[in-house]
Amino acid sequence: RDYKVTGVQTCALPISCLYSGDLPRSVRFYRDELGLRLLESGERLCVFSVADKQVLLLFRSGETLEPISTPGGMIPPHGSAGQMHVAFAVSKEDFGAWEKHLIARAIAIESKVNWPTGGQSLYFRDPDNHLVELATPGLWEVY
Repeated sequence: RDYKVTGVQTCALPISCLYSGDLPRSVRFYRDELGLRLLESGERLCVFSVADKQVLLLFRSGETLEPISTPGGMIPPHGSAGQMHVAFAVSKEDFGAWEKHLIARAIAIESKVNWPTGGQSLYFRDPDNHLVELATPGLWEVY
């Protein structure tokens, strides 16, 4: 069943976030191993560009449990515990090169999936044990 909201629609998911017990270690991983561009770095938060289209926020674990005042308004509290999952889009043409890159960098590939719809996924862990996926088009009707 299709659910629609009359008169409005979402147009993207521009921001995703993860939580880290060691921000400098996580910055090194996402910058040096995955090639993300660091936009901002601080004691509580680091911000990465993902393909110059989306943003990955890395918050220091436990630092977002209280509201945060900004000049433009208040950011409500949020947080998470345990292993989270984030997926990065990669092209079908680069999939094999990514697999070789991870192996060369001694990043253990936990699983490789060839989806019946034609897409492929590589799964591995970041330093905080979050599940990271590299996924080609062909996983879902919309990707």
